[in-house]
Amino acid sequence: MTIRILKVLVFGAALVPFAWLVWAALTGNLSANPLSDLTNETGVWTLRFLCVTLAITPLRKLTGWNAAIKFRRMTGLFAFFYGSLHFLTYIIADRFASLDFPNGEIVIFAWSTVSGLAKSIAADIAKRPYITVGFTAWTTMVPLALTSTAGMIRRLGGKRWNRLHKLVYATATLGVVHYWWLVKADVRRPITYGIVVGILLLSRVYWTRWRASTPVLKAARSAPATLE
Repeated sequence: MTIRILKVLVFGAALVPFAWLVWAALTGNLSANPLSDLTNETGVWTLRFLCVTLAITPLRKLTGWNAAIKFRRMTGLFAFFYGSLHFLTYIIADRFASLDFPNGEIVIFAWSTVSGLAKSIAADIAKRPYITVGFTAWTTMVPLALTSTAGMIRRLGGKRWNRLHKLVYATATLGVVHYWWLVKADVRRPITYGIVVGILLLSRVYWTRWRASTPVLKAARSAPATLE
């Protein structure tokens, strides 16, 4: 199977959660609070894609399969895609629904509506710590998504681009904290994601500080780390 075909299959698989959520929303297969379901599911899938993105480099170094790096941009952009959907559903389900409109009328795109929504979001971000952390995590993904193209790698240069894209470690850590503070009581799933992210970060530290000596790992290190 060629890399191109495999990338098409991975792309299709990454869209399955989105397709299922759309189908469930349209057919009434969500709970009595569908917007909450959408918010939670998109948030969890954001974390999953962040973990997959972080796992690609350790996989490449352990197996010597250098072609794995060709999937990193795709999984990273899907993390941003689901993170943006998560943020959007929060805006609709929480902030937009909380606005008071004169006589019950909603004027779409009216300046007062946009201004009121922006103020409501800003106040909520400042007031609730888990939303502060979650919003910060999303903002760290924005420059990663904007600089994910080959053209941006050339403009920034390899070293600066690599330094910038270390933000993904902060994104994943903040995502776990956001999830942990959100659930409050049953923290088993956030702990699981925290362990996974912690292992992936420690693997990065290991390969950075202690150079591996096996031929397979040396070959993996010598391959270019750019996105495809």
